[in-house]
Amino acid sequence: MFRRSFIFGSLTLGLVACGRAPLATIGPDGLPLPQVYRIGPQDINKIQFRMLDGLNALRIAAGAPSVRLNAKLTAAAATHSRDMSVQNRPWHFGSDGSSPIDRLRRIGYGGSLTGETISETYETEIETLGAWIREPDTRAVLLDTDATETGIAWFQEPNGKIWWTLVLANSNRRGIFAQENPIPLQ
Repeated sequence: MFRRSFIFGSLTLGLVACGRAPLATIGPDGLPLPQVYRIGPQDINKIQFRMLDGLNALRIAAGAPSVRLNAKLTAAAATHSRDMSVQNRPWHFGSDGSSPIDRLRRIGYGGSLTGETISETYETEIETLGAWIREPDTRAVLLDTDATETGIAWFQEPNGKIWWTLVLANSNRRGIFAQENPIPLQ
């Protein structure tokens, strides 16, 4: 019986050894190889709330009040993310020349824009938030103490590229737009 188990075990080990070599996950520089971050429809809420939680943690640590997610702002951010992909460039203006303020007016948002951050990347939402907080201009937008609400959205292309848009606004200031206050865009 022992001999039969030994032979069977040896054959199994031999077959496993003949199998495919595992794919390398570490590059020649010792760092993990990049992988495409795929976002599926089931990930929408998880990603939005992970980014919202991360944003609020950063805001609270900096002494700024937390913000809440707003569906209208998220819709405006989603429209802009898709439009940046169509234009194939990360910038704050729509293909029709619209500004972030125009997008908020179109969706019927009654508050005022405090800022917008955008990104063209293959990175996760947390990596993108980390990149924004490291840059002084986008950090100022994220930590603006006037912001009370946010919209978070993205558009992912088939190749994995992600176009991120995060809009911050103040729901308490009605009708105050860029003409009265310069709006930081980063």
